[in-house]
Amino acid sequence: MLDDVTRSRRVQSDILVEQLEADIISGRIEPGTRLDENSLAQRFGLSRTPVREALHALCGRSLAERVPYKGVLVAALSPERIDQMFEAMAEMEATCGRLASQRMTMSERARLEAMHRDMNALAEDGDFNAYESVNSDFHSLIMAGSHNLDLVALADAMRLKLRPFRKYQLQDQGRLRRSCQEHQDIIDALLDQDAQRAGTALRRHLVSAAQEFLMRRTAEQANER
Repeated sequence: MLDDVTRSRRVQSDILVEQLEADIISGRIEPGTRLDENSLAQRFGLSRTPVREALHALCGRSLAERVPYKGVLVAALSPERIDQMFEAMAEMEATCGRLASQRMTMSERARLEAMHRDMNALAEDGDFNAYESVNSDFHSLIMAGSHNLDLVALADAMRLKLRPFRKYQLQDQGRLRRSCQEHQDIIDALLDQDAQRAGTALRRHLVSAAQEFLMRRTAEQANER
């Protein structure tokens, strides 16, 4: 069981990770920028331990990298690199979706439909943070529905790396509504037990997310110039 100090440190680290993720992905912190432990600790009023944990998490998500004699530097996020990550995730989710179409239990399918109804309501309310949270559970349930522990482990690792990118592209109400429409196609295929259609719908959903991310990022960077 975690003590209060450890729990507080992890919360601080998670908050710092979210802030730095948003700044890196939007381009507010440029590629090659050194993320110094001492400077970040002073800036955010934290001890060095949660800062060190946050930097470790950023490196694990390919948003930063440790360079000998230079420290932790912000990674370059080229459109090509982002495409590769979304492509890898799309193939993993498509594979899980094909299996889930045949293997999901009735209760899992019912939960998926309930999540979809919740997301439709959240999209109409423009509740971006709540939508992103349920969306993460929605995709996790599809992967779990494959009932293949090794595939789920691989997909979870990739999903963790892509989560800040997927969250970023969901900060728009129009995108939330389009995401709901794409989810409907996924659910229809899963309920019809159509493996090929389920895989295709999930792959298209991830391609759409990648396109939305790149367009939003390009627009924001242009506005900041």
